Amino acid sequence: MSTSPPPTPASRALLDDEWRFEPITLPCEWVEDYRPGGYHPVVLGDVFNNGQYKVIRKLGEGSYSTVWLAYYRYLFPLRNSGYVALKIRVSEISGSTTELRILRHITEVAPVEGARHITRLLGEFEHRGPNGAHRCLVFEPMGPSVNTMVEEQPQFKPRMQGMKIRYALRMAKSILKQSLQALAFLHENGIAQGDFQLGNILFTLDDINSTPEVLLRQEEDVQAESISPPVQRVDVPFTYYGEGFKVKLSDMGGAYFFTDPPTKPVTPLGLRAPELILTGAVDVDNTLDVWSFGCLVFELITGQPLFCIPGSDFEDDDHLLSLTARLGALPDELFRHWKTSSLYFTPERKLFELSSWRSRSGAGTAYDLDEEEAHKVKALIRWILQYDLAKRPSPAQILSDPWFSEIDVESGSSKVSLG
Repeated sequence: MSTSPPPTPASRALLDDEWRFEPITLPCEWVEDYRPGGYHPVVLGDVFNNGQYKVIRKLGEGSYSTVWLAYYRYLFPLRNSGYVALKIRVSEISGSTTELRILRHITEVAPVEGARHITRLLGEFEHRGPNGAHRCLVFEPMGPSVNTMVEEQPQFKPRMQGMKIRYALRMAKSILKQSLQALAFLHENGIAQGDFQLGNILFTLDDINSTPEVLLRQEEDVQAESISPPVQRVDVPFTYYGEGFKVKLSDMGGAYFFTDPPTKPVTPLGLRAPELILTGAVDVDNTLDVWSFGCLVFELITGQPLFCIPGSDFEDDDHLLSLTARLGALPDELFRHWKTSSLYFTPERKLFELSSWRSRSGAGTAYDLDEEEAHKVKALIRWILQYDLAKRPSPAQILSDPWFSEIDVESGSSKVSLG
């Protein structure tokens, strides 16, 4: 086990439960979560696993981990140097083995096909720091996620008011097909992704190991007054070229075996199936990923979420109202679980007149698709987003839809390079 020295008082996140930091509005983790049981404090240049990995750049973060680009000096059985993505989990969940069991299972049962669809696990170790023991997972380095890549394109800078940020139709369809192939692979092996969202679909990279470390190393803020550099999100500068790109599913922290569903799902609210919202049960069916995928079809094609959920104390109600506006009334067996439905419906299930802030579904908005294409997309989404679980198609069945046959994702090589 590798270890880190104890923090200096200036780098402590909490002291006697008092707030010690300026409010942060950047898209990054909360500094206050650097506490016993929480994130491990990482400073650029830190080394892990007895000097095997040196952190050179931050890649991102999640609710339960931070991810860093690291340079490795030796990685068995490879006797050379290169780059890896180092995922450092928060201490309080580092004892959880589900993610590791799933990744190991994929490697054992289908190493070649698994590597095509899922980011490869290259190693693992434990690191002890001031906030506890942290399980560290070593992955192949990947490019940006689908939800951040589009906003980095030059044509969207500067972003003008009302500008639609979205992929070209052909590129969006290729992303959807490749991610659906990955989902089909997981389901065929009895695994649910559990957190199927655009942030967990990553572009692959061209030969990153040929890039000198100096070009990838993140510069520290020398003006910072604190001992540690400010915690903030800084992505590696990647650029997309051409159509022959590849994407893979990443972050299996919310994944689970169909035979062992979790008690607390991590699926983003706007992508949750109605039965999950109303019953909280994950084991009702194996199509929760499929529902999320149906929502993402709309989002990638239009650049907007299918169900816009304004933040409030009534998020579930807003979501369900948006669902009924888009897809029609809930069936009786689901509707009876809606405990607050009387706030919105008469005893005859007629919708009360609602204030405008509760009806932001965006229905009827034009998305610059020709009539034939719009009809195909609408039919596909309707086929997927069915209240009746028995009628929801599997990922393999969705792949057979003619809409996906128009896209060939087998011939292209990775076209995401360092910029």
